[in-house]
Amino acid sequence: MSEPGRTNPVADEDGSECGRNQPQDVWFLAGTFGTQAKRTCSVPNGVPLAFPLVNLIASPADCAAFMKPARGSAVLDGKRVDSETIAGVTITARGVAGNPVTGTDGRFSATGCGLWVQLPPLQPGQHTLTIRGQSADFSLGVDYSLTVDAG
Repeated sequence: MSEPGRTNPVADEDGSECGRNQPQDVWFLAGTFGTQAKRTCSVPNGVPLAFPLVNLIASPADCAAFMKPARGSAVLDGKRVDSETIAGVTITARGVAGNPVTGTDGRFSATGCGLWVQLPPLQPGQHTLTIRGQSADFSLGVDYSLTVDAG
């Protein structure tokens, strides 16, 4: 919501936008809006990662319906990693004009839900991350090639 469509990391096909608006204490990797993507991304050393397998921002009822069939997986360097279910939490966010989620500029509150993964900082070097997610007729897949610089 903090990026318009043309620079939005969720719409990014190759990873060139993966560093946009990242906070200093966690590095967020984006899913997609229901497509497949292959992305290359440099990740800072010493920063934990977080990413959704599937997620939604909607009403509490829509989140409940979305989460019932939700499933997904993440594989880091050939090993499956566990996800956490976020059934529905109230979030307040500020969108920018032209963002692909709300389309408008301004603050709003909604319910956020999804299957999320949190990882400790990765070791310096090359890593592969495969993300797959599905809920009802929505599905996505992202193959990340990650580089963590030594420092």
